[in-house]
Amino acid sequence: MDLMLHNTLTRQRERFTPGDPARVTMYVCGPTVYNYVHIGNARPPVVFGLLADLLRRRYPGVLYARNITDVDDKINAAAKAAGVPIGTITGRYTTAYRDDMGALGVAPPDLEPHATAHIPQIVAMIERLIASGNAYAAEGHVLFAVASFPEYGRLSRRSTDEMLAGARVEVAPYKRDPGDFVLWKPSPEDLPGWESPWGRGRPGWHIECSAMSEARLGETIDIHAGGIDLTFPHHENEIAQSTCAHGGRTFARYWLHNGLLNFEGRKMSKSLGNVTLVHDLVRQHPPEALRLALLSAHYRQPLDWTDGLIEQSVRTLDRLYATLAELVDVEVDAARAPLPASVEAALCDDLNTPIALAEIARLAGEARKADGPAARAARKGELLAAGRLLGLLQQDPVAWAAQFTRGTVVDAVAIEALIERRRDAKQARDFAAADAIRVQLRDMGVLIEDTPQGVRWKLARDGATPGPA
Repeated sequence: MDLMLHNTLTRQRERFTPGDPARVTMYVCGPTVYNYVHIGNARPPVVFGLLADLLRRRYPGVLYARNITDVDDKINAAAKAAGVPIGTITGRYTTAYRDDMGALGVAPPDLEPHATAHIPQIVAMIERLIASGNAYAAEGHVLFAVASFPEYGRLSRRSTDEMLAGARVEVAPYKRDPGDFVLWKPSPEDLPGWESPWGRGRPGWHIECSAMSEARLGETIDIHAGGIDLTFPHHENEIAQSTCAHGGRTFARYWLHNGLLNFEGRKMSKSLGNVTLVHDLVRQHPPEALRLALLSAHYRQPLDWTDGLIEQSVRTLDRLYATLAELVDVEVDAARAPLPASVEAALCDDLNTPIALAEIARLAGEARKADGPAARAARKGELLAAGRLLGLLQQDPVAWAAQFTRGTVVDAVAIEALIERRRDAKQARDFAAADAIRVQLRDMGVLIEDTPQGVRWKLARDGATPGPA
């Protein structure tokens, strides 16, 4: 089964073919750690972490790097406002980022390079760009000469005027061309800085990723990914400086970009003040539901983030966990259960998570209808295997339900005993007793449904009407 990916560089779906099948490399742009990240920042780690897991199913060696930008003007401003060193700010929010991503089911990358740990590599790359004539020093700055790279703009497909406007370029007398971008800039004594051939300073944002990618993955990588808002200028600049620093060799074979999250019809952005922080969301809602919500739309499409989307995701997981609860009598080795071909096919089609989730819903329907221990075990295994790849359905079904009971303990044995008493009452045609038990269960926060396969039960949400099991 071929893995097909939409390459932003070519605007086409292409069959993924790594340069070295024994060492597949992927670099994803990570956070600038000056504050908690918003839910839009979580989409790349969730989506491209899923891609890394899919790649590992197909190739023996996968190196997935997701960087930490820990030197930046926003970090400097946050440290100055708090009256602490930048390391205090970056350490605090790097830890928070890891914790919040972990809550969303995002596994750590294989490599997590930090910009401040790669200053020598950054300086060396800048020196090579100056030597090749692609960069120049001026007034303590070093700038990349955009005119020296004829393919500049190929990724974003913007005109020169559009690129100048989109980059919000600084008009400075030391620039040869308004579109030239900074590789190194001077640092006064009150800001972090490192010694360099051009004086004490700090790197520009774009050169950091190029140097870290080269140092940890090599000159040419298989996949470079991030949000669509990074296409220009960040990724465009990465291509220019990396290609020139590597003597014209390809920087990345495949470029993948996820769509943005919108809130009330507008791009979610800290600058717009309409952000919803992951740090808060994972404390207000089941983190697994947040993950499902992020996977509910195709990664390349925009996603409208609403309370309704979160609630819908909770309901979907309710139904799926209720299905697993019905299959509690059959045991399977979830780690060895085969991944359904239909789910793998959907993900191999440019990570089509909506189709994969639809297949999981179909599998759940088949599991509810399965008859006999062997068939029930097979359907349960498929459901768990599909969920495992997408980072879903790995909790105990009772534990899933218990998290909504405001700290009360769910006594599943007692609930099953009441359901059995109600069944006996109905068989004895004592419908008043059966109805009384239904009311008793409802008062306990337990909703039941009579189906041809038996009675299903689930815990109600406060103030919400549960969907069908």
